Amino acid sequence: MRASFLVGLHWAILLAWVAGAPPALAQPTVLGAAPAVAAPLSLPECVRYALQNQPLVRQARIDEQVNEADIRIGLAGWLPQVGLTGNAQRAFQLPFVVLPNAEGGLSPRQVGLINTSTFTLSGTQAIYNQDVWLARRQAGPSREFARQNTALVRTNLVSNVSRTFYDVLLAQQQVRVYESDLVRLSRGLKDARARYEAGVNDKIDFKQAEISLNTSRAARKQAQESVKASTARLKELMGLPGAQPLAVQYDSARLELEAALDTTTGLEPGNRLEIRLLQTQKVLQSAQIGYYRWGFLPELEAYGSYNTTFQNNNLGDLYSRRFPSSFAGLQLNLPILQGGRRLQNLRRARLLDQRLDEDVTATRNQINTEFEQALASYKSFYADYQYGKQNLALAREVFDVVNLQYREGIKPYLDVLVAQTTLRSAELTYNVALFQVLTSKVEVLRARGELEVE
Repeated sequence: MRASFLVGLHWAILLAWVAGAPPALAQPTVLGAAPAVAAPLSLPECVRYALQNQPLVRQARIDEQVNEADIRIGLAGWLPQVGLTGNAQRAFQLPFVVLPNAEGGLSPRQVGLINTSTFTLSGTQAIYNQDVWLARRQAGPSREFARQNTALVRTNLVSNVSRTFYDVLLAQQQVRVYESDLVRLSRGLKDARARYEAGVNDKIDFKQAEISLNTSRAARKQAQESVKASTARLKELMGLPGAQPLAVQYDSARLELEAALDTTTGLEPGNRLEIRLLQTQKVLQSAQIGYYRWGFLPELEAYGSYNTTFQNNNLGDLYSRRFPSSFAGLQLNLPILQGGRRLQNLRRARLLDQRLDEDVTATRNQINTEFEQALASYKSFYADYQYGKQNLALAREVFDVVNLQYREGIKPYLDVLVAQTTLRSAELTYNVALFQVLTSKVEVLRARGELEVE
């Protein structure tokens, strides 16, 4: 009997340890390094890469898992709570009890045995409990809140990646504009120097050409450094390590098509994730109000215990005989007076709910302002883009005519420099307007809650 009990005890302890051990799937996963990028990436590819590798998105996913673990911890209170305890004890002096004897006096007697060992298997089952009731009420909304928070992080990331992508393209286009300008100025400087050496013109023409050439070189250097800075920012948003190279690609014709936007679509604040998050918070707060409102209800649980006791004065024979006992019952816990704590908690929960209402109102007003500002910026930039496109075509035509007239000796070189400066300014203005339109379009879509997230 002693051997069978020890074997059973061993398996009970082993099963209890396995039940309490964390599962293998719950261990944290070590995230590897972000994959390298070989080919140039388009905007959708940059966004897709960012959604997979950006630390903020990964943190949001981890937060979802943490929230799920918290939910399961709270819901665990509905399941039976079982525990196993055991002890072994040796008494150096046994306790005495005083009993009356036959002569009418009192006789002290020692009670118990020297060696004692007890094992207790106990369990409780919640029937009604406010804490586990709250955990069950908040489980669904809490999961929804975590999902919405992840969606908000992804939406903000798509917006930031898109705008930074356009910043990179704008800087690259500015470099190309200055490189084309340098080609024209270098050619003009060569012609002006040749005319000066031939005695046709004085040295003022080629000196002015050299000044314009140096100015354009300095501007190109500034644009090149801007490309590096914008690319570094884009790599950060994508989660791409700084040591890895990144090249972007685009279709200029497609960009012009993507600049168009339906400005007649109105604003629906309910489409914004910020409003949905606040609405989910109100659901969670409503459950908290119910928790305090019904806090006067009693808590009820069932409990039971199975005890096995071993006693013997001889230590070697301690487990030779056991004395079992068991019981079960119901426990009712009724709060009567708490010093007004429940009422004040209820009042506080209702005030927090009212504050959430004010947050919703303030957020709606803020969203409306964001939308109006983004729409106004888009319309303004789109007008600049349309006029800039027309001015660019005119500037090219003017430069071609003036340059031809200069070669034929009709116009002075100063007119050529003016035409070149006008053309360069028109090209820069056009590119700035185009990418400002694209950036402001992203802001309008985000303000309307229509920014697509893969």
